Amino acid sequence: MIQLLFLVLFAEGAVALLLMVKVGPLRELAMRGVDQVKTGKGPATVKTLACTLSVILMSDVASLLKIQNRGLKVGTVSPMDQVLWRTHLLEASLIGYTLFLAFVIDRLHHYLRKLLTLRKTSSTSREEVEKLQMENRSLREKEEKSSGEMKKLQREIAKLNESMKKLKTETEEHEQKASAAEAHVNALQKQSEELLLEYDRLLEDNQILQTQLLSRG
Repeated sequence: MIQLLFLVLFAEGAVALLLMVKVGPLRELAMRGVDQVKTGKGPATVKTLACTLSVILMSDVASLLKIQNRGLKVGTVSPMDQVLWRTHLLEASLIGYTLFLAFVIDRLHHYLRKLLTLRKTSSTSREEVEKLQMENRSLREKEEKSSGEMKKLQREIAKLNESMKKLKTETEEHEQKASAAEAHVNALQKQSEELLLEYDRLLEDNQILQTQLLSRG
């Protein structure tokens, strides 16, 4: 029993050491081994062994107390009781160390799993942050490009407004010239009408003069 406990204790110490210190791929092998122990019927078996070792530990402690009480009553401890006391003490110590290392291995495995999941989530979140940064950069580039296009459009609109103003002034000038020309044409028409009337009057006077001359002749 003691030799088996020594073997289990050394095995647990090696597993705990591999979980605490990363030595190549040995930590992954240790993690896989603990994973297999914690899956399927492993937890029930481990609990059964832990309960059995706890019962043996309690029995050893009770035996130690009995031997100690016997020695106090008698006043001396026999060599047989001394051997039994040392044996029970060694066995109880080995069982206690074995249970403690099993608990340590369980906690180390649990926290290492949490650490691995946190690393995975941090790596994924880092990738998402980098992706968001790339999207932000592309959005900034698009915004700068669109702002440049907007400035260009604003300049073109300003040029178009200036050309519209010039065309408007030119149109007003042409309208003014057209109205002035129309007024001049109307004045010429009136003048021509007056001249025609004057010409008709002169023709009538000429005819009158001709008739007078003919009548005198």
